[in-house]
Amino acid sequence: MTDPIRDGRAMIAGMTPTLEETEFVYCTASDSDAVAKAQSTALGWFREREGVSLILERSTAATLGFDVSLPVRRIVLQVHSALDGVGLTAAVSAALCAEAIPCNVVAAYHHDHIFVPSAMAQRALEALKRIQSESARRL
Repeated sequence: MTDPIRDGRAMIAGMTPTLEETEFVYCTASDSDAVAKAQSTALGWFREREGVSLILERSTAATLGFDVSLPVRRIVLQVHSALDGVGLTAAVSAALCAEAIPCNVVAAYHHDHIFVPSAMAQRALEALKRIQSESARRL
C-alpha cells in the first residue's frame, strides 16, 4: 500500500468513492449479553458512557432485535488518507450538506468510510465524484 496522503487537495482528488451494496444500521446496546452477540459481527463499534454503538449489517441487526428503520449504505473513499491530514472530511461533509444528504464519517487507518441514508446513496456518490473531479482539475 502507498504512503498516506496528507495534502487536503490531493486526498480529495484521489478519493475515488466506491458505493457498496450492503445496507447497515447504527445500533446501541448497554446489556453486556446483547453487546457480546453483536460485537463479533459488527463492522465497527465504539464504547460510549451510555452504551456501545455498533454498525451492523441490517439483516444481522434485525435478527438480533435492533431497530432497522434507518438503513444506511457505505461509501468507501479509496484514497489512503493520513490520520493527520486536513480537509478531506470537511470537503466530503460540505459537498453532502449542499445536497441535503446527512452523513456519518468513520475514519479508519487506511480509508474513510461515509455512511449515508440508503435512499440517498446514489446522489451522495455522484456529489463525491463531482468534488473529486473538480479537485483533480485544480492539481
